[in-house]
Amino acid sequence: MSEPKTLLQMAGAEAVPAALAKAALVVIDAQNEYVEGPLALPGVAPALDEIATLLSRARAAGTPVLHVAHRGRSGGAFDRDAARGRIAEPAAPAGGEPVIEKNLPNAFAGTDLEARLRDTGRDSLIVTGFMTHMCVSSTVRAALDLGFASTVVAAATATRSLPNPGGGVIDADALHWASLAALGDRFAVIAPDAAAISET
Repeated sequence: MSEPKTLLQMAGAEAVPAALAKAALVVIDAQNEYVEGPLALPGVAPALDEIATLLSRARAAGTPVLHVAHRGRSGGAFDRDAARGRIAEPAAPAGGEPVIEKNLPNAFAGTDLEARLRDTGRDSLIVTGFMTHMCVSSTVRAALDLGFASTVVAAATATRSLPNPGGGVIDADALHWASLAALGDRFAVIAPDAAAISET
């Protein structure tokens, strides 16, 4: 049996992560909702550390940084006017970096994210944030339709365990890697961590 290959590999595409000098950094839903409470993610702390590292490097390199935040209902999950809906401190915006609020998993749906990215003049994205199987996946898939090339930083995203429709539970780590594998088949280059992202 031959070793599995992604569709990108079969097409002869080179899986090179985007460089800070040529991409925009998009941080999706790095909110306190995922740090504590019912939606706390098992891998959130190290993922936020990776996001903080990328933010620091992006700012030093002059890379455009765009933050996306989910807006939920008042008093509920992702209430942007409460602590739970605020962006977590390690990923907090700085220096006038825009925060784009969304209501759906796909960060392009009903927002001006596409227009803001076009304004940067960059068609490559470095994507981080939460959750791997949900908003990260939805946004990266939509980005391809819009002509953007995405790099997802594996260590800078995380997800949670889910019920397995076939019975039992799909562990958060297994779901995380399965989601990344699915994206890496056609939709994105998967970089292992911030160290894999070069300046130029």
